[in-house]
Amino acid sequence: MTDPTLVGPVAPSDLHAMTYNIRRRMPHLMRGNPDRWASRKWLMKLVLQAEQPTILGVQEAMSDQADFLTSSLGDHYDRVGHGRNSNGRGEACLIYFDTRRLRLVAWKQRALSATPDKPGSRGWGNHVPRTVVSAEFTDIATGSRVFAFVTHFDQLSRKSRLLSAAMIIELAKAAHASDPDALIVAMGDVNADVDSPVYAALTGDSVLCDSWEVADERLTPQWGTFSNYKRRRAGGKRIDLILVGPGVEVLRTGINAVRFDGAAASDHEPVQAVLREIRPATDAPAGLTDGQAS
Repeated sequence: MTDPTLVGPVAPSDLHAMTYNIRRRMPHLMRGNPDRWASRKWLMKLVLQAEQPTILGVQEAMSDQADFLTSSLGDHYDRVGHGRNSNGRGEACLIYFDTRRLRLVAWKQRALSATPDKPGSRGWGNHVPRTVVSAEFTDIATGSRVFAFVTHFDQLSRKSRLLSAAMIIELAKAAHASDPDALIVAMGDVNADVDSPVYAALTGDSVLCDSWEVADERLTPQWGTFSNYKRRRAGGKRIDLILVGPGVEVLRTGINAVRFDGAAASDHEPVQAVLREIRPATDAPAGLTDGQAS
């Protein structure tokens, strides 16, 4: 067994963001299969209890898995989001947040489609519904606004991924326009590598940038974020991303490829980052010069 802690709890005004494709629960798997939820959920609990992120973006959660994550994180966490189907069931993108630090102001779930307000809608080439969950928070410690977006792009349709990227950018632009000083973070499994047109669309408009690229410190090698329960591999594809807005400094980031006696908690590795709002400099009081104290 390996220590699962990569970042752990952070103190204000830092914010610990984490994105995690937890792999939907598959039925009728034999004991010993690494994908068996009944076995690997306890590994995931160890990771989440050790990390205690301020905000956690989750993909592929079924309702019982979502409840298990809530109990694993603790009573001071809440969540928003629901299943992607028209009846609110099925796989979900979810935002979990530490209520001791973040106060929920508003949230919304949209379909990644030409009719985003129609639950369960699709039509960009994806055969299953895809969603993005948006949430606005007030940071209780700093009073600042925090906008979070969590999503999961289609794995088959390039067109769907490109149009989904365009929607995320528009949502981030709207958040930034409403408050240029807000902390903006967009997280998820985009099913595209960093050399893809999808990645270029997400990061090429000066609204969002890749936390891995701009971090002051990288805590791990560049593990591939989709390992499919195999051994972790340096230099692999990064298809799970944490993107940040213009007013965000990335202090540390890492890909948490922890193994427990060789076993992984999911077929994806969680990505984590410690973020800090870049506060505008304030002018010194009249009569003071550099180096003087009042």
